[in-house]
Amino acid sequence: MHITITGNLGSGKSTICKILEDKYGFEIYSTGKVQREIAEEMNITTLEMNQLMCSDRKYDTMIDDATARISRENRDKNIIFDSRLAWHFVEQSFKVFLSVSLNVAAERVKNDDRGNVEKYSSVTEAKEMLAARAATEDKRYKDMYNLSYFDFSNYNLVIDSTCCTSEKIASIIMQEAKKFEAVMKERGQFESGNQGINRILISPKRLYPHPVLAEELNDLKELVEKYKKLSDYIETTISVSKNGDEYTILEGMDQVKAAAAAEVPYVPVAIR
Repeated sequence: MHITITGNLGSGKSTICKILEDKYGFEIYSTGKVQREIAEEMNITTLEMNQLMCSDRKYDTMIDDATARISRENRDKNIIFDSRLAWHFVEQSFKVFLSVSLNVAAERVKNDDRGNVEKYSSVTEAKEMLAARAATEDKRYKDMYNLSYFDFSNYNLVIDSTCCTSEKIASIIMQEAKKFEAVMKERGQFESGNQGINRILISPKRLYPHPVLAEELNDLKELVEKYKKLSDYIETTISVSKNGDEYTILEGMDQVKAAAAAEVPYVPVAIR
């Protein structure tokens, strides 16, 4: 099985990939690892490779081609591709996008030890830089590949890491990946795109970041008790609109409040 993982900056991709490696036996292929392999083939250092990539886009293409080749040549291996665009270049994969609120992402990257290149004096500065970098990367991918990187419809699973543990996220990714693999085997072939499978899981606490009032809880008591039996997500798909980093609940407010009160990690959403 091949899983491609990408997502927002600060969403915890590396941590989740490491859990999938340690707990589920996947081999991790990151852009850096592919880059090192190409540098070795060219008999140059990774620093020299980085310098070449800054001056000539053909080296991006070399990495993309190498990623596709590695996936083709290792169809029977369990591999995670930790890369911004592997979801597009790996020929057969379960495509995962890790989402996170900008506030939480900024807190994470400010507190992480990411070297002098990514050191921020405040959460506000981190938010501004993360937003600017995301916009720059999105434009670059559109210019180079005509891809909409932040379009959730590109992926088989979009999962929010704002409020949930990395261990739970890794567990859900594996469950959803196995369901996907079973569907693909039943069909007998992989198709282009996301094969019509697109589940978006967002934390109810991100959708409704407020305390649920006591009188509301009384009205939702039966639903809360039902949801307390769930370990991953509710069955009802919630209708939302999305504007940048913010979600607005269009239908299903009671379900979201009950899920938050019951401590259910996720609710499935449909973006209108």
